[in-house]
Amino acid sequence: MRIVIALLSGGLFGAGLFVSGMTDTRKVQGWLDVLGNWDPTLAFVMGGAIIPMVIAWQLTRGRRPLVGGSFPAPTDPLLDRKLILGSTLFGAGWGLAGLCPGPSIASLSYGGIGGVIFVLAMIAGMLVAPPLRARLDSVGAAA
Repeated sequence: MRIVIALLSGGLFGAGLFVSGMTDTRKVQGWLDVLGNWDPTLAFVMGGAIIPMVIAWQLTRGRRPLVGGSFPAPTDPLLDRKLILGSTLFGAGWGLAGLCPGPSIASLSYGGIGGVIFVLAMIAGMLVAPPLRARLDSVGAAA
């Protein structure tokens, strides 16, 4: 049952990304171009995702998921070097390519070679990140 729910959720997420325009790199870059030809329509997409999620987080307190396990605990809101570096790299990649992880995977079926290159680079980054993080942590601890 858990796999069926995951498949349905992933399909709904991918369809939502496609319908909202989040897989269109020009639309995403237009959203990020606040000093140029700005396209504010993705603000509605983000609001349409953030608002229901805030409500869902409030409703999950003290409850358990229907298909077992538990809801993840809230993360520490600490603003540290790792968060700043990670969000900067994520934002730079999003701005340069017009894609982030979800839409890049959703666009693999029609995005051409650029989408494939992005996903391969994203996977390479995921493989490099843990040893790089360990290295940065050890340098930070030694200082």
